[in-house]
Order: sequence, then C-alpha cells, then structure tokens
Amino acid sequence: MLIDPFERQVTYLRVSVTDRCDFRCFYCMSEHMSFLPKADLLSLEELDRLCGAFVALGVKKLRISGGEPLVRRGIMTLMHRLGRHLKTGALDELTVTTNASQLERYAEELVDCGVRRINVSLDTLDEANFVAITRWGKFAKVMAGIEAARAAGLRVKINTVALSGVNDAEIEDIVRWCGGKDMDLTFIETMPMGEIDGDRSAQYLPLSEVRARLAKRWTLDANDHQSGGPARYVSLRESGQRVGFITPLSHNFCESCNRVRLTCTGNLFMCLGQDDAADLRAPLRASDDDAAVIAAIREAISRKPKGHDFIIDRTREAPAVSRHMSVTGG
Repeated sequence: MLIDPFERQVTYLRVSVTDRCDFRCFYCMSEHMSFLPKADLLSLEELDRLCGAFVALGVKKLRISGGEPLVRRGIMTLMHRLGRHLKTGALDELTVTTNASQLERYAEELVDCGVRRINVSLDTLDEANFVAITRWGKFAKVMAGIEAARAAGLRVKINTVALSGVNDAEIEDIVRWCGGKDMDLTFIETMPMGEIDGDRSAQYLPLSEVRARLAKRWTLDANDHQSGGPARYVSLRESGQRVGFITPLSHNFCESCNRVRLTCTGNLFMCLGQDDAADLRAPLRASDDDAAVIAAIREAISRKPKGHDFIIDRTREAPAVSRHMSVTGG
C-alpha cells in the first residue's frame, strides 16, 4: 500500500494523457496556448506501464483526464489495456473526465473497456454563453455527446465551475436540468492555476453562496456519498437528486486526500496545489523492470503534503500555481 506521512492511503490516481484540449475555456487557459511538443509525452505503452505499477501498489481507482483525454490519438487502445485491471479485480473503477466533445464517437467503446461512469465538464446551458466560455466549443456536439453516453449506459455526472457574473444566473436551471435527466451534479470553485486572459478574483464565486441559494428553493439533506474525490454532497429532498460541492478556496478538502496526479510527461504531483513533483519518466525508461519506478513512487508519496495553498489574491495578478490545470490533469 501507499501511505503518506499523514497516514492517508493513496488509492486514487488521476492520469493526464495530454495537455491538449479542443476547447479554450477562459478560466482554465489562454486562448493562444503553447502546448507540449508531442515528443515530450509519454507513449500510451508507458502510461499503461505506470498505471500498472500504481495498481500493483494498491491504487483502486484510475481517472483518465487531460486537457481533453479523448483527443489523444489512440486513446482507446490505452483504455482497453487499462480495462484488464478491472477484469482481474485489482482495480475497482476506471473512469474519465471529459468535455463531451468526442463522446458521440467513443461512448459505447468506453463501456466496452469497463468504464461505467464519467464526469462531464459543462458550465452553462445557454449556447451563446457556452461559446463565450469555451471559445472553441460546439454546444450541439457536447449535448449530443452527453446523450450518447447516457444511451450507452454510462452514468454521467456534470461538473460545473461556478463563475461570478458568468453563469451564476443559471445555477438553479442547471440543477433542474441535471435532475430531469437523473444526472448528479457537482459545483466547483474556480482554481487559481496558470496564467489566463482575465481576472480570477472577479470570477470567484464562493460555493457557500451557491449552497445558500439552493437552500431557498430545495430542502438540502446531508448525504454521506463518497465518490473517491473531494466533493461533499447533499440530497435535494424534493427531487431526490445529489449535488456536490468542491471548495478548494472557501473550505479546503485536504484532510482526507487519497489521490495523486500523473502528467502526460511522467511527472507525479502529490498535491494539486503544490509545485513539488517527482519524475517517473527517468526510472521508467532506465529499465524494463519496475523496481526503480516503484521505489520512485514510494519516495514521492513520502513527500505528500498535508494540504494545498490555493488562494485568490486580489493584490497580485500571478496565480497561486503557475502551471495550468490541463498540465496536471483534472
């Protein structure tokens, strides 16, 4: 098992298979991003080998992310390979976070790989607002992708970043829409990661305000559902649906952290909100034996911090963490 210095067992690995995305969401990245050269990326075979090492060390959940993971060439080859750990029982869950732009093409094959639920990032139900937020996204394609996923039998959870002055007027509409389609919903506070083209302090909307607004329309009952991630959930008594809140700024979620993040270049980040990372690519490529990789993973976990240092600082323009979310993986 992987036990960190605070006696937390690491059972959840999030893997970014690419830093590239077919959207340019304004709170996530600049419109004119410089992405990594393809030569810098781990091959799909190397990603599979690293994931296998983590599974051997007790990781029970793998989340494939990006950027947008489904734009990585050959991605389904990796998904099929990772599915073998589900068949052996070594892995409990294989899942994906996506913007849904490629789901019409891949939903059924994801099910074939053993994926049973996915997270879809969607911040608005208004087409014009969707274009303004994503810059490059196609709203109809995303809606079709969500329906394709549901038709294929995938359980869909919607992730919505709450943004002041952007989608705050839609909060209740998004809740109703998800409830009508029997989809869980999680609201997320904007995270101060990477240089963007705007002012994050103006975008920041504390989820305490969102929760208070929901409480005016629905009865919120505590829900002890555990998804393996940082969300805290309530149930809406009138509709029966589940709504989660991820609050890295107003109330951090670190005390029970069970996850680490692997980038597409082989860097392992022990904390989303810290810059300390371990290079797994070098030991991976140094030998066909996994002993050095496993030793590097164990050493990295021994440095896992107690929590992050996220803060929206209105006195300075620089983000709390210089790297973009697309580099670390969602």
